[in-house]
Amino acid sequence: MGARLAFDAAWVFAGFLVIVVFAAGGIAVRRMLLDRGGGTVECGLRRPGDAWRLGVAAYGSDQLRWYNAVGVLLTPEEVLQRRSLSVTSRRKAEPAEEARLGRGMLIVTCRHGEDHDTVELAMGEAALTGFLAWLEAAPPGAYYGWAG
Repeated sequence: MGARLAFDAAWVFAGFLVIVVFAAGGIAVRRMLLDRGGGTVECGLRRPGDAWRLGVAAYGSDQLRWYNAVGVLLTPEEVLQRRSLSVTSRRKAEPAEEARLGRGMLIVTCRHGEDHDTVELAMGEAALTGFLAWLEAAPPGAYYGWAG
């Protein structure tokens, strides 16, 4: 009886291990598919009153697409149109935020859309420089610039 129980436990553990390996492989393949188009950076996102979510931001010609770090879909969870996106403030992450986001992250508060919804983006300094350059590189008349 004891040998049979150990044998069954080994199969359960092996099955669990296979599931973990497939999940990790799926996440890795999804990330490679997101990165293949170029213009992606690691980026945290937070709406007012919500917790930080870690993910990947991908730059398009006229929109910033944000994908959750852990997910199975290749469709973005958030899409921010460059035409209606403006940066209102910039700051360093607070110590409590650094625990979730990582060291050296900068946070920009942005307004977007017709309703001027607020969203915060957290990224490293190099990624922030790229983000601001992407905003400023919009065609003439398409970028509203700093709002505050």
